[in-house]
Amino acid sequence: MQKRRLGKNGLETSALGLGTMGMTMAYGSANNDESIATIHRAYALGITHFDTAELYGMGTGANEILLGRAVKGFRDKVVIATKFGFDIPKMTATHAPLDSRPERIRLVVENSLRYLQTDYIDVLYQHRVDPSVPIEDVAGTVKDLISAGKVRFFGMSEAGPATLRRAHAVQPVSVLQTEYSLFERAVERDVLPVTRELGIGFVPYSPLGRGFLTSTVKPAAEYEESDMRRWDDRWQGANYQANVAAVEQLRQLATSNGMTVAQLALAWLLAQGDDIVPIFGTKNRSRLEENVGAAKVSLSESTLARVAEILPNGSFGARYSPGHMPSWT
Repeated sequence: MQKRRLGKNGLETSALGLGTMGMTMAYGSANNDESIATIHRAYALGITHFDTAELYGMGTGANEILLGRAVKGFRDKVVIATKFGFDIPKMTATHAPLDSRPERIRLVVENSLRYLQTDYIDVLYQHRVDPSVPIEDVAGTVKDLISAGKVRFFGMSEAGPATLRRAHAVQPVSVLQTEYSLFERAVERDVLPVTRELGIGFVPYSPLGRGFLTSTVKPAAEYEESDMRRWDDRWQGANYQANVAAVEQLRQLATSNGMTVAQLALAWLLAQGDDIVPIFGTKNRSRLEENVGAAKVSLSESTLARVAEILPNGSFGARYSPGHMPSWT
């Protein structure tokens, strides 16, 4: 698979990455053996970028433990990204308190190293900006961890332009991770211009619109109780119907080009710039293999123009509920 550079500090990964959140939370039940087999298959297909977080184990380390176990045989050949930033014991269904105090960052890193069975974390992200802790203190703490050899690169997630600039002045930010897809385009106006000005790579999460940009979308009520799509605004009422209609047009376009709608969506992101590495999530090998096929797709100007006609402004419905929507500054 093609490799891409993220930022100016030497971070290089496969053009597509695999997010592991759904293997332990948010997208219904999962099978650990199949999840590990999926990670192994991803590596065999050329994926070297694997994304996890403290949050994905809800404080138990489950997701990091799973990933660490899966990549143990080829750890030194892949990039592992993990994240800090939430006060997990205080989380509720409607409230996600933040905690990026330096002492908390250091504790999370020690736990992550142990769970992942590794001596270093390739990319350490601040999962969400904590307004109660100066970003200079966060960046300084990560800088110390880099100096100590426990972390290689600093990443941020869902940070706005001003915060990015302040953090970058203390410790160069190699990569920003924020939701970006055919469905979610807000980063194009204010965020991507700044990452490109500063030389920061961009990692879109949920590049398939949390599964809406696939062949398996269904009404909210048909998902498991533990699946976040049951209450996602894009799956509700008129929003759902409008999004289904748009995806059907994308599917027709994809079929006419000999690809699936998921491959079209990923290829569209790859076409937005060489500084972009989307991370998709899946729990099974067949879906993985379909998605990886997007790395071989080259979209024509006419196809890109048709995509813009179908979804000029993204999806119908908000990507998060008001209590969880990130605030960019």
